[in-house]
Amino acid sequence: MAVASSFGSHVGGGFSAMEILAALYSVARIPSVDDEARDRVIISKGHCVLAYYTALWKKGFLTDEDLESFETDGTSFYGHAARNLSRGIEFSGGSLGLGISFATGVARACKDRGLDNRVFVLAGDGELDEGLVWESLMSASNMRLNNLTVIVDRNRYQVDGPTEEVMALSSLEDKFASFGFDAVTVDGHSLSELTEVLGRKSDKPLAIIANTVKAHGISFLENNKLSHHCLLTRKKYEQAVKEIKSAYGLE
Repeated sequence: MAVASSFGSHVGGGFSAMEILAALYSVARIPSVDDEARDRVIISKGHCVLAYYTALWKKGFLTDEDLESFETDGTSFYGHAARNLSRGIEFSGGSLGLGISFATGVARACKDRGLDNRVFVLAGDGELDEGLVWESLMSASNMRLNNLTVIVDRNRYQVDGPTEEVMALSSLEDKFASFGFDAVTVDGHSLSELTEVLGRKSDKPLAIIANTVKAHGISFLENNKLSHHCLLTRKKYEQAVKEIKSAYGLE
């Protein structure tokens, strides 16, 4: 996993998205960042960089040195990813609510160019509070962008607390379906479920509601809004690493 800096990092949203990013990069076709027909992976919830940078590193887009520079002076790798096509980063994430709008535009442009590719966008459930998201979804359905897949990291927490207390979202599957999407809910920590649904073809835009746990795998941070961005002591860091290795059978 990407190394967190001495200033802390967005642990909660990174670890809720680990399996999502792993599955996504196993499905997405990106032979080269220079290939116009490549699939596009757009990260709207920019604070999941611990998972995002790790996935890019595993795919060969980032080096060990890139990871080690995370949030140090002079780095290009911050707590929110900045667009850098040479490193496979398609979008500057972090201005929450904008990623789905951007992805809708990219999907339309790819359609207009006759490209046989797919556009994937990962959004957080908290950013669905933004009205721009729903305007974009309505547009995607109206333009029949069946090359667009929206993945929602449904960890049920945002910086201010539980999503259902901040702005109740209720059934996202029903909401996306009502906006003209082929919508499905999966276990966001199941690689098999994620991989299967990411490979699905539809004549509509696809929405995947991935039920996840904030700070998944770290007992003292799971489902805790304080995990949104935090700094771990050495003792807590070592405990977290031990628990993660145990959870993934790496011991």
